[in-house]
Amino acid sequence: MYRDHSHPHLRTKMRISLPICGLIAIGLPSILAFPQSPFASQQPLDERSGHPAFPHYEMRLNEPILCDSVQQYSGYIDVGKEKHLFFWFFESRSSPADDPLVLWLNGGPGGSSMLGLLFELGPCNIASENETTRNPHSWNTHANVIFLDQPVNTGYSYAGPGAEPVHSTQTAARDVYTFLQLFMHNFPQYARLPFHIAAESYGGIFAPNIASVIHAENKDAASSGLLPINLASILLGNALTDPLVQWPSTPEFACDGPFAVYDDPNGLECTALRVRARICDDMLRACYLANTEYVCGPAGLYCVWGMFGPLELIGVNTNDVRMKCDKTKQASCWPEEAWIQTFMNSASVRDAIGADPRREFIDMNTTLQFDFMSRGDGAHPTHELLPALVNDGVRLLVYAGNTDMVCNYFGKERWITQLETEFHAEFSAAPHRPWYTAKSGTLSGSTRSAGVKGGNVTFVLVHDAGHLVPHDQPEAAFDMFNRWIHNIPITTNRSFAV
Repeated sequence: MYRDHSHPHLRTKMRISLPICGLIAIGLPSILAFPQSPFASQQPLDERSGHPAFPHYEMRLNEPILCDSVQQYSGYIDVGKEKHLFFWFFESRSSPADDPLVLWLNGGPGGSSMLGLLFELGPCNIASENETTRNPHSWNTHANVIFLDQPVNTGYSYAGPGAEPVHSTQTAARDVYTFLQLFMHNFPQYARLPFHIAAESYGGIFAPNIASVIHAENKDAASSGLLPINLASILLGNALTDPLVQWPSTPEFACDGPFAVYDDPNGLECTALRVRARICDDMLRACYLANTEYVCGPAGLYCVWGMFGPLELIGVNTNDVRMKCDKTKQASCWPEEAWIQTFMNSASVRDAIGADPRREFIDMNTTLQFDFMSRGDGAHPTHELLPALVNDGVRLLVYAGNTDMVCNYFGKERWITQLETEFHAEFSAAPHRPWYTAKSGTLSGSTRSAGVKGGNVTFVLVHDAGHLVPHDQPEAAFDMFNRWIHNIPITTNRSFAV
C-alpha cells in the first residue's frame, strides 16, 4: 500500500514532465520595490560583437533592470549557423570584480534555466503571473551568475531551419563552450575569474560534458587563439550522472528508506519494482558496454518509466515524496509554473530581456527531451568523465535532498563513493559530519569530504528537501554554495554577509 509523506504546510513546487533523474527546477525575475512590478524599461544595447575564432557569430544584448539592481545583460549569443542561445546574466551583489563566475544549468533535457533563476536561486522569486519578490538567498549575492537556456530550442533559445540538429549532450556541450568563449571575449572582466558550473537534475549529464570540453580546449588555448577558462569546480544538485548506480537504487528508497512510499517492503508493489530494477540494471549494463543509441535508448526509456511511472500514476510526486500530485486532475504539480509561463511570455518582459518576439517561452521542451532520451543520451556513463577533471584540480560537489526519489541520495552517494579519483580511498573512509548553517545555526544535513580546504570531492545530504534544494531549503543551499565557491569547508562556522 502507498505511504503518504505529504505535509499540510509544505510549500508547493514545480513539475517534471518525464520522471527522469535529472529534470528541471523553477524560477523567475523581478524589480526592486517589493512586491515588484516586472514591467520596467531596459537599456537596449543591440550590440553585435564577434570573436577572432568565430568571426561570423554575433551577440545581441539588452541591459535589463528587472529582478535586481546589479548590472545585468540578457539576450542571444549565436553559437553556430542559425543557433541562438538565450542567457540572462547578473553581477554579484557584493564584489563583481573578484567574486567567481558561475554558469547555472537546469535539466530536462529541455528545461529552461530561467526556472532556476525565478523559482530557486536567482535574485527574485515569482509571486504571481505579473509580480516577483526579492530573493535574499540569491546565489548572485557572492557570485556573478549566468543563467543559460541550452540546448537550442530550450526556453527562449532557438534554432533556424538551416541549423545543424542537436541530438546529444556532446553536441550541446560544444555549443555551450562556444557560448562561453564569446561571452568572455565580450566581457573580459569576467574571463579571469574562477569559473564554476552548477547544474541540477539532467544537468548531471550536461555539466561533466561541458567541463570536459573546457578541460581539453584549455590545453590548446595558447596555440588556438581561444581564451583559457579558469575552471574551478562542478556542482551537481540532485543530478543524474551514473544511471547504472542511480536508477536501480529506486527500490531501496521507495521500499526500505526513511521516506519509503510503500508500507510493505516485501509486498507486491516492492517485489514488482525490484524486478523492474533488475531489468533496468541489465539493460544499462548492456548500454555501458555498447555505448550506442540503439542499446542505450531503450534502456533509458525503460528505466525511467519502469522506476517512476507506476508511482506517478498513483499520485506520488517522485521529485518530493512528501507531496501528492494527481496529474489526472492538474497539468502541473506546481502552480508557479503557470505563473512563469504567463510572465515570461508577456510582451513587456520579452522586450525587457531582449527575447525574440516571435518566440514562445516554453519552460520544458518535451519534444527535445524525448529526442535526447530515445537516443540514449541520458543512459550513458557520464561519471567516467569526472576522474580526469578531479585529478587535474577541478573540485566536485554533489548534493542531494533527502526526499527526492527521482535522483535519490542512496544512488548519488554510492556513485561518488565509487568514483575512481586520487581521493577515492580518503572519501570512502570519510564519515558523515553534521552541517549547521552559519547564519541560523540550523542543522541542515550532513557532509562527507576528501581533499584540502573546502574539499576536492564532497557529498552533501540536505535535510527536508526534495529535487529542488535551493527552493526547498534556500538558506541551507545559500550557505552550502557560498562556502563551496570560496573553498571553505561546509562544516566550519564561517558566515557570509547577506
